[in-house]
Amino acid sequence: MKQVKFDQPVPVFIGLGFPREVASVIEAYDILIEWNGIRDLDQTGAIEVCRKALNGKRTGEDARKAFQQFAINKGILSEEAYRQAASTLGQEWSIHR
Repeated sequence: MKQVKFDQPVPVFIGLGFPREVASVIEAYDILIEWNGIRDLDQTGAIEVCRKALNGKRTGEDARKAFQQFAINKGILSEEAYRQAASTLGQEWSIHR
């Protein structure tokens, strides 16, 4: 296996909502393998792309895109999570006024 760095890290919230900058294929792979949610096609597909990137059969950019799509779909991508939280808070605020 080779260490493949991302051109740009993928900012995600993991665990108890702690921010983390995922900067390599192996980091993304570890998060995907340890994911506690229900396994789905996004996760298994991203795992496969990361595996192939680690073995030199796909690029780091392919793995980054697959991991980022997984993060978006799970609501853990930092930008998406902030947007969703702000939207929810805005809706709750307008209901309680």
